[in-house]
Amino acid sequence: MSLTNPMGDLPITDPQAMRALAHPVRLAILSYLQRDGPATATMLAPHVNATPSVVSWHLRHLAGFGLVADADPPSGDRRQRWWKALARGFVFEGADPAAQLLADQVYAAAQEQVREWMATTRDTLPAEWLRVSGLSNTRVKLTAAETQAIADQIDEMLAPYVLREEAPPDARFVRVLRQYLPLAEES
Repeated sequence: MSLTNPMGDLPITDPQAMRALAHPVRLAILSYLQRDGPATATMLAPHVNATPSVVSWHLRHLAGFGLVADADPPSGDRRQRWWKALARGFVFEGADPAAQLLADQVYAAAQEQVREWMATTRDTLPAEWLRVSGLSNTRVKLTAAETQAIADQIDEMLAPYVLREEAPPDARFVRVLRQYLPLAEES
């Protein structure tokens, strides 16, 4: 397990791949495959608001950058093409326009996940889950190195849970959103 990538996320360094993934439909496709496992273009279409033929085109584009690949059909029926994500998650960094474009889409998707959770899930949770759900918003004065150290420590702490093969019977998936938003310099 790498200290810089303890969860084994796919590092995206190619600006063209970042621009490709910054398309909202492609990001939604990859997110679905990472979250829910292999699917066909027809299965993905309603979840990403696109037609199966458009989804198929986007899947081939993602495959060209090594983000998705063909998957074995669960039933052995090869009449439909199944796709899978090649990694559980992805990481990227950079200040170039491609990285910023992808960051904008990832932030927008995260905001939509929060809105969706509030609209469809929050009110259905039992009290024990409501107590541990939610967010924190803490202002801390840190250096860039300290911020990186905190992010690395959080990733190291999460990694064993992300990578474990079996979870306890009362476990459920929890979406953990981490954002580090440096504020503008104070004058």
